[in-house]
Amino acid sequence: MAALPPLCDFGWKAPSFSLPGVDGKIHALENLRGPKGTLIAFICNHCPYVKTIAGRLVRDAAELQALGVATVAICANDAISHPEDSFDKMKDFAKQHGFTFPYLHDESQAVARAYDAVCTPDFFGFNGNLELQYRGRLNESKTVLVPNARRDLFEAMTLVAETGKGPREQISSMGCSIKWKSA
Repeated sequence: MAALPPLCDFGWKAPSFSLPGVDGKIHALENLRGPKGTLIAFICNHCPYVKTIAGRLVRDAAELQALGVATVAICANDAISHPEDSFDKMKDFAKQHGFTFPYLHDESQAVARAYDAVCTPDFFGFNGNLELQYRGRLNESKTVLVPNARRDLFEAMTLVAETGKGPREQISSMGCSIKWKSA
């Protein structure tokens, strides 16, 4: 089922975290952040929205890295109800799509809850002080790739890298709802 996250709460501070990555290392936000900004993307392996934009996310992450913006992806989906989002399948997904950024596993879902993540993909763009400046879509693509789509996320994070501030007008991301564990 498609879900829409709320728009940006400008200035909201990124909660700290430490999570295992598909590279076998433990990654902490403090060590991942970029000097000009940090993009945290809540994604998963099975979502058709994520599958559609994965290649463009990799492209944008590489270009943003050159501007001093680091990218981190986190999968928080319940792997019991959705085994295609298991940690082992995350490794395959990262390799298949050529991830050049950490792909982390939030098995407890504590980080997704701290960020109030709603869907996959759900993008959180922070400035160099880890203050939220963007919570919008990658581009207009949903489950079908839109050729030559405006690069909403890339343009927003470029602005953040240059000025520390995100655009005032943002369009929500859309994706599959986070698959929360049963209480």
